[in-house]
Amino acid sequence: MKNIAILGSTGSIGISALKVIRDNPDKYNVVALAAGRNIELLNKQINDFRPILVAVMDDTLANDLSAMVQGDGSPEILSGVEGLVCAATLDEADTVISAMSGGAGLLPTYEAIKAGKNIALANKETMVMAGSLIMKEAEKRGVSVLPIDSEHSAILQSLRGHFREDIRRVILTASGGPFRSVSLAEMDGVTPAQALNHPNWDMGPKISVDSATMMNKGFEVIEAKWLFDLEMDQIFILIHPQSIVHSMVEYRDGSIIAQLGIPDMRTPISYALSYPRHYETRLEPLNLDQIKDLSFKRPDFKKFKCLELAFRAAEIGDSMPIVLNGANEVAVESFLRGGIKFLDISNIIEKTMEYHQPVPVDNIEEVMAVDRWARQAAADVRDAGF
Repeated sequence: MKNIAILGSTGSIGISALKVIRDNPDKYNVVALAAGRNIELLNKQINDFRPILVAVMDDTLANDLSAMVQGDGSPEILSGVEGLVCAATLDEADTVISAMSGGAGLLPTYEAIKAGKNIALANKETMVMAGSLIMKEAEKRGVSVLPIDSEHSAILQSLRGHFREDIRRVILTASGGPFRSVSLAEMDGVTPAQALNHPNWDMGPKISVDSATMMNKGFEVIEAKWLFDLEMDQIFILIHPQSIVHSMVEYRDGSIIAQLGIPDMRTPISYALSYPRHYETRLEPLNLDQIKDLSFKRPDFKKFKCLELAFRAAEIGDSMPIVLNGANEVAVESFLRGGIKFLDISNIIEKTMEYHQPVPVDNIEEVMAVDRWARQAAADVRDAGF
């Protein structure tokens, strides 16, 4: 029986994770939940799973939730960053699902590792901002960091039983998002509603926009570098609209091992929790005979500038990926509010990166300081009209 804390329980990953847990009551137990502002759904999750601790964004939400929660065995309700960290480091938890959106997931995930918790990681921003620190701390504490992203889960599965030194490259697949067949000129007029309408996956607003710009895939490249100890020239991307082949590993003898499955996040969530076993998920099977074709093509880096910026930040290294992430969060939030155009997202990020002088980062405090600089610099760039 694994005792699990979920950071981001009301988001798409958190909801799917709770479905996996509900289907395996003899294997998993929820001891803590942390969420943003959807306290109505959180209250239902509390009633269904009876955690001993819950964390929300602020004191007002905590008070509102306390008024909703009734009955014996009500959880302790905390708020703010301190509450998130308490949920992530709860003594009773042995596994933390890190599924919060954005850079806010970094600190509680890092503290969870320091507290000796195994991590099931969906928050790719954690690895973009501090991948080296995260992996060093996990090795130091003797805990695992297992990916929930379908692409990284596929790589993990394709590496099983093979020698890492035999890897030629890993191939991350990408759906291409809602604008894979749209011209660059047409993308200039994209609305938030269009950007949120992903053809294959049901995701939250921020990650949906990241998928539309392909920044999400850029983040996954950086995440793969740290998770699997790869060089940047070992990581390739192919557009695969069907989202059936979730990623591949090519070995030096020319063999390519791929992982296939229907596009449902319950599969990689389940594997991260059951690793190295494959437990029942009750999902419909993948019927290859009903699939007309599986197609692949290289991405257009000029059209999807955010993807190119992610590679650039990874190649520069040091503090630049932190700036990439912080500027992206500011730009995406501005786009969702209607304050900038879709293509302005990459313009703001690029300009912010140009203003930054990369420096080494040796601890989480330095990471957070660069993140604060990046967010303010990106806001200044936005307000100045680039």
